[in-house]
Amino acid sequence: MAKGLRVRGESIRAYILENAEASGLALRVANHFNITRQAVGLHLQELVKEGALVAEGNTRNRTYKLCSKEVLVRSYEIKPGLAEDTVWRKDISEILGHLPRNVFEMWEYSFTEMFNNAIDHSGGTTIDVTVWKTAIDTLIAIGDDGVGIFAKIKAALDLEDERHAILELSKGKLTTDAKNHSGEGIFFTSRMVNRFDILAGGVQFSHVIGKPHDWVIDQEPVLGTRVYLKIDNHTARTVKNTLAQYSIGDQFGFNRTVVPVKLAQYQNDQLISRSQAKRLLARAELFAEVLFDFTGVESIGKPFADQIFRVFQNEHPRMVIHSAHTNAQVQLVINEVLQQRRLEQKEEAKSTRMQAANAG
Repeated sequence: MAKGLRVRGESIRAYILENAEASGLALRVANHFNITRQAVGLHLQELVKEGALVAEGNTRNRTYKLCSKEVLVRSYEIKPGLAEDTVWRKDISEILGHLPRNVFEMWEYSFTEMFNNAIDHSGGTTIDVTVWKTAIDTLIAIGDDGVGIFAKIKAALDLEDERHAILELSKGKLTTDAKNHSGEGIFFTSRMVNRFDILAGGVQFSHVIGKPHDWVIDQEPVLGTRVYLKIDNHTARTVKNTLAQYSIGDQFGFNRTVVPVKLAQYQNDQLISRSQAKRLLARAELFAEVLFDFTGVESIGKPFADQIFRVFQNEHPRMVIHSAHTNAQVQLVINEVLQQRRLEQKEEAKSTRMQAANAG
């Protein structure tokens, strides 16, 4: 099915669920989207089949109700033999099995990645899982009683602050156990689900599909790590198209990333210095293409911009570096640096030609 049709179908289903218990539902939907009642009927049949709606009455006078919420609560002892695929197959997939295939596959990817992280990295003794499923969306919470993900990353990478750990997580390819993990699970899960939250220590990190940028919130300290995942039950997104956003060319490979510059800015600090830029650039060389997203950044200093767009780019000439969502002030500073780099390149090319001519 073409992407446009999937997205339109997603909009129709969302509207149906929001108005499920209104009178004259089929006619209301048909008029709103300018489609036939027969087409609406197909969507209603699918939603009933998937367990999102309950139909009552005969065909002429049929009414619909949202299915009641399903809740599952489980606790697992972290010990040899505990495996994320077994937990998924025995406990979780049974609740989610009626969801559309693309949503089910996103849940399988996201749940198993986050549960495995808790097994392998938390250092805790117990993992708690709660599932809330409604007709509209599903939320899964995974919590452990370990050391806390941000504290562990801070210690492993010798970072100054747990917020630096969040910045590194947002780039991707971050792992404290490179031998056994690629560092892709948290990144892709956060980009796959509609809402992704991690609470650990005294910090909360959130990523929401459709919101302009990630954000960090100070909170009351919690024990271990809490991960919250939420996916709309009828989204058109897939595992495949999520992975494709961060690949270059037709072959899937995690070689492109987006760096939220705002996460390098703490409280009222201004992004001015080269040290701040170097923090932002840490591990950027692992990617072939990097987009620096300046959403929410009001201003930057020239040393900060110079370190990224001239010094670092010169050190990694094959990398493709972009900027996005810059305001006028930020773009002006970046343009000044780019102009300086172009002038240097012209002078270098001129010098090379003269040396070649003299040698000849």
